Amino acid sequence: MFLPNDYDPHGRLKLPVFFWLVLLLQARTWVLFVAAGASREQGEALLRLFYPDSEMFWLGLLPGIPAVLAFLLSGRRGRWPTLWTAWRWVLIAAQIGLLVWQVALAVSEAALSGITLALMVLDVVALVWLLTNPRVKACFSPSDE
Repeated sequence: MFLPNDYDPHGRLKLPVFFWLVLLLQARTWVLFVAAGASREQGEALLRLFYPDSEMFWLGLLPGIPAVLAFLLSGRRGRWPTLWTAWRWVLIAAQIGLLVWQVALAVSEAALSGITLALMVLDVVALVWLLTNPRVKACFSPSDE
């Protein structure tokens, strides 16, 4: 089913590139936080551009925590196989939470912005991909270890 190049030197199935993009999408507020911290002069302006309400910024960090932890766990998935196997469902739940949050923001705002609409579409695509991609399912299966 998978090619030999799809496996790492430890015999585990490599995570697909799109998986890392989904993690970046889920951790988008964290990415913005790091980018703002790296550019000290423009950092505050960058944060205000995307999050005029600072309370929404701090709330935006919460759904990205599972993605940040997935980045950390991915290198240790052989050490904690049970946690790794369950983490796909944690990521799916986080993606559903992000999607619900985007819809709630869109409903509460008077006008639907292009960024909000794009993020909603990306969240739906990421959710469907996490649920249906056979390689992701295989990467998170206990037999992969």
